[in-house]
Amino acid sequence: MTDVIALDKEYVAGSYARFPINIVGGKGSELIDNTGKKYIDLASGIAVNTFGVADEQWSAAVKSQLDAFQHTSNLYYTEPCALLAKKLCEKTGMKKVFFSNSGAEANETAIKAARKYAADKKGKDVYKIITLKNSFHGRTHTTLAATGQETFHEHFLPLTDGFVHIEPNADELMNAVDDKTAGIMFEVVRGEGGVLPLEKDFVDAMVKIAKEKDIILIADEVQVGNGRSGMLYGYMNYGFMPDVVTTAKGLGGGLPIGATMLGEKVENIFTPGLNGSTFGGNPVCCAGAVNIIDRIDDKLLAEVKEKSEYIFNTLTGADGIESVTGLGLMIGVKTTKPAKDVVAECIDRGVLPITAKDKVRLLPALNIPFDMLKYAIDILKEVCAD
Repeated sequence: MTDVIALDKEYVAGSYARFPINIVGGKGSELIDNTGKKYIDLASGIAVNTFGVADEQWSAAVKSQLDAFQHTSNLYYTEPCALLAKKLCEKTGMKKVFFSNSGAEANETAIKAARKYAADKKGKDVYKIITLKNSFHGRTHTTLAATGQETFHEHFLPLTDGFVHIEPNADELMNAVDDKTAGIMFEVVRGEGGVLPLEKDFVDAMVKIAKEKDIILIADEVQVGNGRSGMLYGYMNYGFMPDVVTTAKGLGGGLPIGATMLGEKVENIFTPGLNGSTFGGNPVCCAGAVNIIDRIDDKLLAEVKEKSEYIFNTLTGADGIESVTGLGLMIGVKTTKPAKDVVAECIDRGVLPITAKDKVRLLPALNIPFDMLKYAIDILKEVCAD
């Protein structure tokens, strides 16, 4: 039998501090390793596997397209790409969609859109993008620059110029905005930064100043989007409309896809040749995404909210738990023990959470069975109290 862990260590770039688990299969929110041990998955591939693993409806949609044709260039039209764009626009009020391969690429496209809009309307020296401290927008050179965490910057300097990082504070925002500001980019819940939801007062301040100053407002929905917040997209919990919405992860349900949704101000910002992606709008990925979007309905969103309320109520104030933050099924748990130790003990007991900074992070599949979720949360609660 192949020693997968040894093979990986020898030949795969050492970018990941992997847990010593070799996943070989599973169903829904249950994963199985090569020893036959079963785990309840509370991470869903970091908010990717919207309906868990080996989901039959999603697999059928993907296989049907795969049997037809797996790829063609963007020189031609394909139905899955066009249909997915239509559904996204209809469900959000956005006007056009640019497809790419990842959240980082979706965010790169959003930055391009904001800077081109500002350059066309105000001049080429208007290019500054304001982002938030503890944000995370990707690992390309430019999205690293957008990310408001210095720990991601230090080995790759100099980064792309033109990004300003502020605390989510209305006064700091007012001081940061000037006549060079092209965009404001934000996550309504900063996931990698510690699962930190924005206060509505700050969101309202962003919306107000962006409207007054004609600044492009970019909602990064890569992790919190696609039903995870209890609404289709996280910004919808705050009652406003961004100019650009980016998403990825859960949109594909397990296949790589990024989407940059363009509102009325920027819907025609890209003309032929100004942006592109070889695999963007890949028909197999889009067929899977159509299946995902079609199934995120009011009933599922109500279940997400119910499960979220259960987790918050069960863990808040429990022994060994200092705080619970987040929105929907994107939750951060600050524990008295080091988060890594809590995760390690949970893994030993057959539950797979992950971390975000100094917190335990929970990102279960949206359709995780309630009894399975309750069992896993009980395990987490016991581990924290030990």
